[in-house]
Amino acid sequence: MIPIVLASVLIASALGCGNPPIPPVTARVVNGVDAKPHSWPWQISLQYERDGVWRHTCGGSLIAANWVMTAAHCINDQFSYRVFVGKHNLVEEEPTSKAILPEKIIVHEKWNPIFVILAETFFGFDSQLVYVDDGNRLCLCVLAGGPIADKLQQALMPVADHATCSQPDWWGIAVRDTMVCAGGDGIVAGCNGDSGGPLNCQNSDGAWEVHGIASFVSGLGCNYVKKPTVFTRVSAFNDWIDQVMMSN
Repeated sequence: MIPIVLASVLIASALGCGNPPIPPVTARVVNGVDAKPHSWPWQISLQYERDGVWRHTCGGSLIAANWVMTAAHCINDQFSYRVFVGKHNLVEEEPTSKAILPEKIIVHEKWNPIFVILAETFFGFDSQLVYVDDGNRLCLCVLAGGPIADKLQQALMPVADHATCSQPDWWGIAVRDTMVCAGGDGIVAGCNGDSGGPLNCQNSDGAWEVHGIASFVSGLGCNYVKKPTVFTRVSAFNDWIDQVMMSN
């Protein structure tokens, strides 16, 4: 069982990567539960500005010093964006939170924003990096419908292997080997506002790693049976991530 979370963030300069100071709740975001505040210290809220108001649009993960990883389809050139760290409740003022304007946004070169569904479904290049420059050292190891929850949600989701997820009555040829599927039981799933957020997996030593970036769900519904949440597989883009970070 793997938890997918839209998790709160702390500026984590003193933390070991993947080892949150507050252990996450391991309970079974459609049908998720409230996360413990700051128990997922690498996730951010990506927000856009419209008419002077900032609104949450996607999740994201801190992957290195001042770098955020999220989904390419979360970005629209018509809007301004900010990265909000330290948020647990989107509608409350929190002393742990801080809004940071990105210095630059780098989208994978094979992402085609004109053909959003086609690009996400068939090519799997739904990834981008946002460079955040605020002088802090940030740490990380290393979906639709329904209202966005005010409080951070998390849920345990079973991972479906590629052979299962690519069956004709599941996602078929829409799922590439650059993707990871989780859910599909018709109960627990990623949904609106979860795009770009992490699929967190715990290693044998207890540390957490981000294995996926939430990308898309079925048009039939967020938690439709045999249509699990689909994530961009992070390990498929390690070389690109390293190249972007080193050259910027």
